[in-house]
Amino acid sequence: MLKTTGATFLAIATSFFILHFSPPPKSYYHSLFISSSLSDNASISHHLRTLTRRPHVAGSQANAEAASYVLSTLSACNIKAHIVSYDVLLTYPDSRSLTLTPSPSEPPITFDLKQEIYEGDPYADVADEVLPTNHAYAKSGSVVGPVVYVNYGRVEDYGTLKEMGVNVTGTVALARYGEIFRGDIVMNAFEAGAIGALVYTDRKDYGGEGGDAKWFPDDKWMPPSGVQVGTVYNGSGDPTTPGWASSEGCERVSVEEVESSGDVPLIPSMPISGADGETILRSIGGQIAKDNWQGSKDAPTYRVGPGPGVVNLEYNGKQVIATIQNVMGVIEGVEEPDRFVILGNHRDAWTFGAVDPNSGTAALLEVAQRLQKLQRSGWKPRRTIILCNWDAEEYGLTGSTEWVEENRELLASRAVAYLNVDCAVSGAGFHASGTPQLDDLLKLAAQQVQDPDNSSQTIYEQWIQSTESSLIGRLGGAGSDYAAFLQHIGVPAADMRFGAGYPVYHSMYDDYTWIENFGDPMFHRNVAVASVWGLVALRLADEEFLPFNYHSYALELQKRAEDLENEMSDKGITFSPLFKSIEELSKAARKINYQKKEIKEAKGWTSMWRNDHVKLRELNDRLMMAERAFTDCDGLLRRPWYKHLIYAPSRHNDYGSTSFPGIDDAIENAKNLNTAESWHVVQHEVWRVARAVKHASLVLDGKLT
Repeated sequence: MLKTTGATFLAIATSFFILHFSPPPKSYYHSLFISSSLSDNASISHHLRTLTRRPHVAGSQANAEAASYVLSTLSACNIKAHIVSYDVLLTYPDSRSLTLTPSPSEPPITFDLKQEIYEGDPYADVADEVLPTNHAYAKSGSVVGPVVYVNYGRVEDYGTLKEMGVNVTGTVALARYGEIFRGDIVMNAFEAGAIGALVYTDRKDYGGEGGDAKWFPDDKWMPPSGVQVGTVYNGSGDPTTPGWASSEGCERVSVEEVESSGDVPLIPSMPISGADGETILRSIGGQIAKDNWQGSKDAPTYRVGPGPGVVNLEYNGKQVIATIQNVMGVIEGVEEPDRFVILGNHRDAWTFGAVDPNSGTAALLEVAQRLQKLQRSGWKPRRTIILCNWDAEEYGLTGSTEWVEENRELLASRAVAYLNVDCAVSGAGFHASGTPQLDDLLKLAAQQVQDPDNSSQTIYEQWIQSTESSLIGRLGGAGSDYAAFLQHIGVPAADMRFGAGYPVYHSMYDDYTWIENFGDPMFHRNVAVASVWGLVALRLADEEFLPFNYHSYALELQKRAEDLENEMSDKGITFSPLFKSIEELSKAARKINYQKKEIKEAKGWTSMWRNDHVKLRELNDRLMMAERAFTDCDGLLRRPWYKHLIYAPSRHNDYGSTSFPGIDDAIENAKNLNTAESWHVVQHEVWRVARAVKHASLVLDGKLT
């Protein structure tokens, strides 16, 4: 008779338990998450209709009610939810006017500055709750001057005007939306010598082409009276608490100090409609603008001026310390509760916010409801999942920035990744941006979710067919709430959506009717966004090994460095330190990928709980912390809040997504000054990036020098 030892009995008993009573693998729950049995487009539609029934700008009662709705929905999903409040500086319009004198012999024209209600508008009864059109944080004041047409208001546009002999000093700049952040449009106008700025919505970009073009509600295009409002603040977070949280009783800088920071405009500005913009354009004489500065086929001929048209622009804003509310939901991890996978979307809107941002809010609530269903089926996350619904994003990424600044050290040591969805749906076509170590994860998730517009293929198949340039974008711009996570503290991040830009952006017409008729008629795209978003989060939260691939990062940096080297081939700048660091990063990435494989192959079900879980934790920490190494405590030159040396906005375009922003800014400055000292700064910035990349490779390697 065989003698059974205690250890043998334990092994047999454990094997029996695993075979007959162990829960399904995490992959089972991931497949369940994206199944049609859990998704619910009717629920998404209901969330969106509820959230967008009234305009809900940050600081308003309507937005507080929307926060309560999000809180109650998360709580109903058995998710521990709470509100985190901050008192921040917001601005609202007090009075404004705009008058045009087309010529000395013509009577002045006073614009009514109103977005028109259309016949049958279901939101006509609450249209008066929409804020008067304005730029948040615009400079109060009154200016009178001849108008100069400056195209998109970019630095290169002012260069063109200079070549044409057009003097912008003392004029009011008329720019059209479409290429750069509106705050940079105003800042560039000021730096060129303008005394005021008007920004309009050109039909060529937003209103549809041709004389028979239709607009909302008959088509997707912006109506002639539509106005794109928004912030002109070039910073992040509360302007009175730069770098620290706006908690109760906190230190605040003065309004004068805010103005001297360079992040708020020093000249008055105002957004205006396409119709009003065309009226002003008709009053401008002078040289004919270049062909690519012209409007749609039936638009008037655009001239650059200055004048003879003269505008009188008056704007007075009021500054208020208002309470904003972030809604937070937490699903605590079972094995690694101190590792955070964070999903975020903002709630506040300039008007009704159906696309921006509440299509994303509805997707966030859909993710929450599916996670509740997974929990009922027995799923428990390995790592903690945090669902965040930010406030005051529209003013300057304020809610997310204040929270990150308040929790900076904890997040820097524990956050695995931040996954952002702002405008979840504005049309067809999937788009994703992210830090490169997440590329493989984003692609894999897209391969597992059905294309909502073609059931015979996956999102990934649609994605690769429709993308001419690189498949996955990067997060160099500061256009949404990923900025504080990635660009300030160095947390890996991604952003995803269906559709690109949409014509009624930030106008009164971004309502439920628009998205129901044009953006996502059956709400299937919104379901698909929730599926990809949640699936990426689940893999980050559940997989034993963090699914990061830094080899992709090294390849991305190599390509961008080669582009810069070619651009600077005749300037005496050496990029060899950077290429050397990138090669070290590539080696470290290959090494850690091999170590992953080694642990997986060596790990048996008995040894895992002895030694390999320590190796696993240490390896994952290296993967998590490597992104932090791309940050520098001094930040970018003259923009110290931005710590990330690989991904941050360019100085003249807050939306601009560039790699190596410090190098790019130094190059632009050196081109203007063309001094030995300015080119020395370029070389210094190359060395700074090279050191950061080397630090990242050392973190991945996990050994001291």
